[in-house]
Amino acid sequence: MKVLLINGSPRPNGNTRLALEEVAKTLNAEGVDTEIINLGKQAVQGCIACGWCGREGKCTFRDDLYYQVMRAVKDGIDGLVVGSPVYYGGPNGSLCALLDRVFYSLGAYLQFKPGASVVVCRRGGASAAFDRLNKYFTILNMPLVSSQYWNMVYGQTPGQAAADEEGMQTMRALGRNMAWMIKKLNVNEEGHPEQEPHVWTNFVR
Repeated sequence: MKVLLINGSPRPNGNTRLALEEVAKTLNAEGVDTEIINLGKQAVQGCIACGWCGREGKCTFRDDLYYQVMRAVKDGIDGLVVGSPVYYGGPNGSLCALLDRVFYSLGAYLQFKPGASVVVCRRGGASAAFDRLNKYFTILNMPLVSSQYWNMVYGQTPGQAAADEEGMQTMRALGRNMAWMIKKLNVNEEGHPEQEPHVWTNFVR
């Protein structure tokens, strides 16, 4: 069993990483392997709706970050956690640019795998960013993993999130709940709900 965690902060060792590490440590204690991928400071190309991934099974842009995530997903994961700092009440724009491409091109590999988002902020905007990230999971038949509170941690300067005792406890509860859900669902086995052929209804005819 393995869970991929994506650190959507440009700071590889900031508060978002700290929150994700708390989730990862708990998953490890529950017998689940983890891998954390850092977004980093490089500019991230957004989706250009070219349709290449529908034909070739991968994004047309060959940046290392996308391919790192693609390899992890295709190698086989049982769950996904996405973490982001809060910018103007939303997730990091570079993270969303990556996720747009990942979820569109790799959706077949992510369906029915438990997903969770984690957001870190100084003071406000966490709920809006949290809701925004959860939309990636709920459009792909991915069960959302909940915790004892919304998955948010508070902190401004690097390391400050460790002082948010409730936030860190929420991360540990999230880790335990994700491990429990993965084990109960047997996500990589047969038996997923049968899906109807997709119907596309546009509002302009």
